[in-house]
Order: sequence, then C-alpha cells, then structure tokens
Amino acid sequence: MILLRDIWQIENVVDYKVHFAKYNREIETHPLDDWVSDPQIWQRWQEYKSTNPRSVFNRRFIFSLMQFYHETDIWLFGGVFEVLEDQGDQFVVELTEQGQNFIGRLKLRAWYPAMNVRPTLEKHYYRCQNGIRKILKVQEILREPYSGRSFPGYENIDLSFAELEALVRNDRPDWRVPLTSMKGVYLISDKKTDEQYVGATYGDMGIWQRWKNYVETGHGGNAALQELVQECGIDYCRKYFQFALLEHRQAHTSVDVIQEREKWWKNILRTRLNRN
Repeated sequence: MILLRDIWQIENVVDYKVHFAKYNREIETHPLDDWVSDPQIWQRWQEYKSTNPRSVFNRRFIFSLMQFYHETDIWLFGGVFEVLEDQGDQFVVELTEQGQNFIGRLKLRAWYPAMNVRPTLEKHYYRCQNGIRKILKVQEILREPYSGRSFPGYENIDLSFAELEALVRNDRPDWRVPLTSMKGVYLISDKKTDEQYVGATYGDMGIWQRWKNYVETGHGGNAALQELVQECGIDYCRKYFQFALLEHRQAHTSVDVIQEREKWWKNILRTRLNRN
C-alpha cells in the first residue's frame, strides 16, 4: 500500500481542506465530466460555498478531488487551489502550482466522509489516533491526464452526452479511429423522460461523424430532437442524453442492410421519438 504522503510531502497540512467533489443532483452533472470538458467549469466547483452553517469553513488551500465514478471509492486529483477571498456567497480561488504534475493523473482511494464531517487534509494524510483509516491511498498514476474513458469495444459503449462531447473535443484517436471505420445502429436515451430514439449511419458517414453531429447540434438533424433542442436548449441534451451502440457493421455494408437493422430495432424497442 502506497499512501499519498509516501510520494508527496506536503508542508503545513493544517492549512488545507479536502474537497470531495461528487455528482451534483441540482445541476445533474459529474465533476469528472466537467473537468474533462473545461477546466474553468471545474474551477467553479471550488468557488462554491455551502449555505449549510455546519459545513462552512475555510482554510488557505483547497485540496481538490473529483469522484472517479467509474470505479468505487476512487478520486482523481484536480489541483490545489488557494482561497484568495471569501465573498460571502462564494470563494475567489486560484489554481496553484502545487502537485501540478499530478493533476488529472493521480488517482487516490478514500472513503467519502459523512456530510457532517469537515474533511481536512490532516485527517486524510495521517492515520487517526483512534485507528480509523481515513487515509488517502495511491491507486495509480496515469501516464497522461485523464481525458475520458478508454474505448471499451463496440459492445460496451454507453456514453453520456457530456462524455461524448469531451471525447469529440479532445479528438480521442482510440475512439475516433474505430468509430470512423464502422457503420451501425445506435440508441439515444433521454434519462429524464425515458424516451428513446434509434438512429443509424448510412453512406460514407461512420458512427464517429454521426455522433459528432449530435455534439455540435444536440439533435443531429432528427425532427423530434430538433423540436426538443429548440424548446429546451442543448444543455438539456448534455444533462439527459445517453448514447449506446446497438450493433456495428463494416463500412462496406449496404444501406439496405443498415436500414433493415434500424427498422428491426425500432420495432423491438418501440421508440417514440422516431417519426419514421
């Protein structure tokens, strides 16, 4: 077992609080997805100030961790922020150079503290005298900063809109190359309404380009989804759309075959967002 303190000697740990950033039910987003999408959005997670008087406390530095929700009890290091000002309803923070080479790479194992516990770094940097192991353990150090999940194979694709958007923005070759070379039938699920839409790729357009269109527009040209985006905006898609690949076929597969498979899936799933 390698502990955080074994690889990183932090002075004056009493000056740090630990921010365990988890899924936010109010805005319905994962901090991990926000960090991959835009570091500025991630910084706003550090500026947030709770209105609960029992949880409001301040120290000079914020040791920021985001829930690596693909794995149990794993947290990804997101930087050390200095608190420059307390404006009452929020903090003004600035990313420091501390642990800069670990940002997005250092994965730590830790139990999430109870809501009534104010997580300070000394409580997680050292063993507590009462024997409770509130210790930050090193899970692994990634070779490169995390930029989204690795391609899991065609049969295991299940992506939120936010994840797909980050993969497209980062032009991830491990996803782009296999998805560009394949046609297929896919499913878009609306997690808020439980409605579903079955789509397919035709002609020379691979799955990657088709899904890239959804990232750019939210609707990909589908009439029902266009109305939804026009009414609710693309942020609705970011919150609620989930993408899965139902089946994939080689690029030389004829349009007729793809259309037949698309029709078959529409009948099986009885999708309501499809108008054809």
